[in-house]
Amino acid sequence: MELSALLQDLHLSSEEPRPPLPLPPITELLSRLQEKLTSDEAFGSSTLIGRVERLFRTADPNWLFSADQREDGWAELQALYGSVIRALIGCAALPLRDDDCIPLTPAAYLDVPARAAAVSAALMALLETLGNWEKRGGVTGDLAGLPLTVAPPLCVFTVTHFQVQAWTSTASTAAARHLHEALLRAGSWRDSAHLLIGEEGGRKGILGEVLDILQPQLSKDSWWRCDAVKLVFAWTLLQVTRPALSPHLSRLLPPSLLLVDHHRPDNCMLGVRCLHHIVLNTPAADLRQFNRAEVLYQALYRHLYTPEPAVIQVVLSCLLDLLLVLEKPPSSPSSFRKPCRHDDVLRLLLTHMEAEHKVALRCTYATALPAFIDRMGVAVCRHLQRVERVVLGYLEVSDPPEEKTRLQILEALQRTIRVAWPRMQCRAHSLLRCLLRLLVDVSVDCGLCEPLRQQLMDQSAICIKLLDACCHGDIQALLQQVDSSCCSSQVLGCIATATTRR
Repeated sequence: MELSALLQDLHLSSEEPRPPLPLPPITELLSRLQEKLTSDEAFGSSTLIGRVERLFRTADPNWLFSADQREDGWAELQALYGSVIRALIGCAALPLRDDDCIPLTPAAYLDVPARAAAVSAALMALLETLGNWEKRGGVTGDLAGLPLTVAPPLCVFTVTHFQVQAWTSTASTAAARHLHEALLRAGSWRDSAHLLIGEEGGRKGILGEVLDILQPQLSKDSWWRCDAVKLVFAWTLLQVTRPALSPHLSRLLPPSLLLVDHHRPDNCMLGVRCLHHIVLNTPAADLRQFNRAEVLYQALYRHLYTPEPAVIQVVLSCLLDLLLVLEKPPSSPSSFRKPCRHDDVLRLLLTHMEAEHKVALRCTYATALPAFIDRMGVAVCRHLQRVERVVLGYLEVSDPPEEKTRLQILEALQRTIRVAWPRMQCRAHSLLRCLLRLLVDVSVDCGLCEPLRQQLMDQSAICIKLLDACCHGDIQALLQQVDSSCCSSQVLGCIATATTRR
């Protein structure tokens, strides 16, 4: 279709037949096009978006990217392209929720994927035309900044639609991902992290501009209204690593804390992952400044009372790294005798483990315990009585089909014996009886696969061997009294392995 016909089809030029006239200035056309895209009568029209795509594909680049000769001509052109792009993106905007507790139904997003795919195609046409013109040497130094100008809204749009969500389809996610890749090529960015962070001593990234777009929607009263906002924020944050994250800390922490405090487990977990990323990629001094680390600790600690296993898992993992920001490890000489936050977390963890009867939560707690014992080191002696009760209780209960809980508790027991061996002799007999019962139970359990059975028996044998070392060989004398008629040859072989000195 001829360009003049396209302009008439868009109702941006006179519909009366007339001889071909010089094309209007591109700045005038972009201004009128932006008004057309945001008008109520044409808002979200796939037909209009398709015509804009054809316009970007068929128009002469020398006209599309020509600016007035005024001093601010190039700045005006870039600003107008930014306005048109934001208007196009607005045509695929997601509906907003009115209630935090009532999610939108799938029907509310029914027409979003088609409009998002159409907008992606129109924006792709613009980037491809600009890229082809650049290859032919048509892009001047002033116009080379256009990709950087349009990158922030394009980045937010593509991230919103290339993730598999209720408002996307296979076609819309593919279109958004191709558009994101085209954006990276247009600005010669290596990847998404390079786009956001930039490079030291070179071109700056767009992280600040992306946060400017998201910030109005990330307040306490509005962040939940659009389901995509939290996902775009989390994706953006997780792309940024040190040292680029620290300068934006004051803008990244509040939204993360809002997510952590939300009543829905999925939002809470997303917020904890954001906080964990911040902890890992921010200098400890910056986190301690203004008491930030203590605020994070309190926000996470209260989630240890939640009954959600998935939330507990990510919270404990984050706390383990955050505690090193707040204090030295308890096993260090300067802090060994002084109870600290590590003790508070481990004490609460063991208290919950003793009383817990839900299999999923028991497995989550057991998985986290070995890492905390490692961190405590010899200071775990302050908690040995509780650790012993937990070990005895957890080894008695089977956890089919993977027996993950028992394996993790055996690992925790091994680490406890290694760091607190002088205090283990008085507990050796009760632990030995429990381990022998475990060996017998495992040997006759028909539901266990052979590799898992052997793994449990091998780990139990290691625990017995470590206990024997703590007791200076006294365990061997007790094991020699085991009645061979009461247990299988497999158990006897395991006991023999445990008592063999190396």
